Amino acid sequence: MSEQKIVECVPNFSEGRNIRVIEQIADVIKSVDGVELKDIDPGAATNRTVITFIGNPDGVVEAAFQAIKKAAELIDMRKHHGAHPRMGATDVCPFVPVTGVTMDDCIELAKKLGERVGEELNIPVYLYEYAATSPERRNLAYVRRGEYEGLQEKLADPNMKPDFGPAKFDDSVAKTGATAIGAREFLIAYNIDLNTTEKNYATDIAFELREKGRSARR
Repeated sequence: MSEQKIVECVPNFSEGRNIRVIEQIADVIKSVDGVELKDIDPGAATNRTVITFIGNPDGVVEAAFQAIKKAAELIDMRKHHGAHPRMGATDVCPFVPVTGVTMDDCIELAKKLGERVGEELNIPVYLYEYAATSPERRNLAYVRRGEYEGLQEKLADPNMKPDFGPAKFDDSVAKTGATAIGAREFLIAYNIDLNTTEKNYATDIAFELREKGRSARR
């Protein structure tokens, strides 16, 4: 008997305060056959929501596409403010192998989704982590450097041309921003409250804890 194929997807959306918007994004994920919504984690201070769902590869890709489409419809990045680095309505969308699939499978899923998002939704897409098309782009901080506010300049740089979608900052892209889509291992993330306004303390702690090493907001 063949092993069931299960993929996890953990998209991060640039909305953590408007519950109705978050619910509408979650609803399109739940509407896809073969997909199970596991968690919704909104943050008011970051103005960001992390949604986790699992399912068969085709179902997960379809749910991710529908969620990105809904986020592009409901979120206007020109009005977004939050404490977390971000560059788009759907900021990141990673695929994680769970059972019966390999990292190579997830790389192909990332490319499949990225191409569709770029072509059908007119959103610039950068592939990152294991799906990256260059060593530098494996690092999410590098891909997201400049954040949304620096996106127009980034798209004008030939070295930062998106892997899929437009390389032009038009009205559509101004609204949606760009999206990073990738394949990675499981990730553990948590917050630490510090009784200081000195950012260097937080940076030093992050450097010690991160598997990937130092990554400062730019």
